[in-house]
Amino acid sequence: MHRRDFLSAGLGAAFGGAIAGVWPPLARAAELKEIRIGYQKAAGILFAVKQRQTLENALKAQNIGVKWVEFQFGPPILEAIATGNVDFGFTGDAPPIFAQAAGANIVYVAALPANLIEGIVVHPDSPIHTLADLKGKTIGVAKASSAHNSTVAALEKAGLSFSDVKVIYLPPADAVAAFARGSIDAWAVWDPYLAVAEKGGARVVSFNTDVEKPYQYFLAAKSFAQDDPALLTQLIDILAKELDWARANRAELAQTIHDASGVDLDALLKAEQRAGLTVEPLNDDIIANQQASADRFFKLALIPKQIAVRDIVWKWTPSS
Repeated sequence: MHRRDFLSAGLGAAFGGAIAGVWPPLARAAELKEIRIGYQKAAGILFAVKQRQTLENALKAQNIGVKWVEFQFGPPILEAIATGNVDFGFTGDAPPIFAQAAGANIVYVAALPANLIEGIVVHPDSPIHTLADLKGKTIGVAKASSAHNSTVAALEKAGLSFSDVKVIYLPPADAVAAFARGSIDAWAVWDPYLAVAEKGGARVVSFNTDVEKPYQYFLAAKSFAQDDPALLTQLIDILAKELDWARANRAELAQTIHDASGVDLDALLKAEQRAGLTVEPLNDDIIANQQASADRFFKLALIPKQIAVRDIVWKWTPSS
């Protein structure tokens, strides 16, 4: 696949208390006047919410503004939350694992089952047809991203060790070019990058849903959850309603994202048709699933210490 195929598909230019209970609210020096939200361009519900101005309209009566901060993928969003530059964001499953292992003051606030589908793709004429064929091959993946986790899970399912392949850590924008020029044999990535790559002729060897039970997450600064639990609950409730709208209006959702991002509309339609677009509180099963991923990363020495996911879960109780 040539790089021009990706550009013509519209991708290249478009992307530049713990669980035991809610903490008691702490005294604030001043009322919160703005929520800062980290989002990924064209990926996930937050991008569409930004375009629809839903949060701004809902919070206007409370004199609370919304500041949107764009990131290329999940790990920088959590770094921004950890350093106090963002209050809230959306990522896949791996970024919060790496962030918790690094001591970041973040909390999980809600889970989104299979909201973004991921896959390991190869060139159409590649000799790689099964996961076992990846042995000895080069895979491009964004470090600490959800695709990092799904890659590890895929190798595990195929009976391969992490050392059986050569993993090249590339953020999505760099991976687009590397894959197009053939510098990597395979690329693990999420929608809509995945859908654009498929439209350009890339062949999917495995989806994340084939090898794991994928979740994405809404996450927040621990201080936000401590200081403004009612506002955080309101925020998730609003986003839950937006996801209800999105499930019922997938074509309009894709059009909204296309109009604002320039990403190919057909690819976005494909991505949104297979997205879960639901949200739910973290329960024991979801926590156990995430813990298994964390344990996998620790076993491979990809995080420096063992963590307990349960320690940073904030209880969202949906409003009736």
